Amino acid sequence: MGLTVAVASGKGGTGKTTIAVNLAQVADEPITLIDCDVEEPNGRFFIRMEKPKHLADATVKVPSIDAGRCISCGKCAEFCEYNALAMTKKGVMLFSELCHGCGGCVLVCPVQAITERDRVIGVIEEGAAANIDFYQGILNVGEVMSPPLIRTVKNVKRNPMTILDSPPGTSCPMITAVTDSDFVVLVTEPTPFGMNDLVLAVEALRAIGIPFGVVINRDGSGDDKVDKYCEMENIEILARVPDDRRVAVAYSKGIAAVKLMPEYKKLFTVLYKKVKERAGGAVS
Repeated sequence: MGLTVAVASGKGGTGKTTIAVNLAQVADEPITLIDCDVEEPNGRFFIRMEKPKHLADATVKVPSIDAGRCISCGKCAEFCEYNALAMTKKGVMLFSELCHGCGGCVLVCPVQAITERDRVIGVIEEGAAANIDFYQGILNVGEVMSPPLIRTVKNVKRNPMTILDSPPGTSCPMITAVTDSDFVVLVTEPTPFGMNDLVLAVEALRAIGIPFGVVINRDGSGDDKVDKYCEMENIEILARVPDDRRVAVAYSKGIAAVKLMPEYKKLFTVLYKKVKERAGGAVS
């Protein structure tokens, strides 16, 4: 199965993609990089490759109702916890964007008037550069549920080492992305917002039982509360990425810091070896 390291954060803008992309580019072995931030994937902009190509459509199952057989009993609408089905004077109305594809309505229909059909919610794209096999999911505009697409893109063929760039936050998309990972790198920043959302991310990962460590990005730009919190909670600080304008300038140009500055190549090489070691230890 290989090892999987997810890079996550409690909030957006902490530098999660920066960490994920730089880690992938210092690997000295074939590696798979999966951009699971399907609502706004941007990992590919930092890897020198051709434009990713369409690999597959991502679909979810939604009900298809045979109006000729439906007796308007309302059992399907009563069963649906997500209000994707509603009874009206003209029969059952489907709100497909709210459907979670559980299939329960099919089971409770007493006259077998409901079947299932596929509805496309996004696409999976693939690309490659040097030793990196890259995949990303892109959610269609207007879709409200990203977890089904995240689960689909995670099922691609992988190398022995995989890095997942997770969606920000601590809600369903992030949990879906990190689930089944061997280790999670939590990226934070030394600010009150970074601290607050780090605590939420830590609580989420402890609840689902995935080992993790912290990377402090833009280190030196704020206070020491993150350090004190990690010390109090016995959380390993894996690395500190300085608050360096050069990194931001490189990022704005779509260039990974490890490609421009030797000191960052060294920093991320050490971090890569460390997280791979932690992930391997979690498996054993």
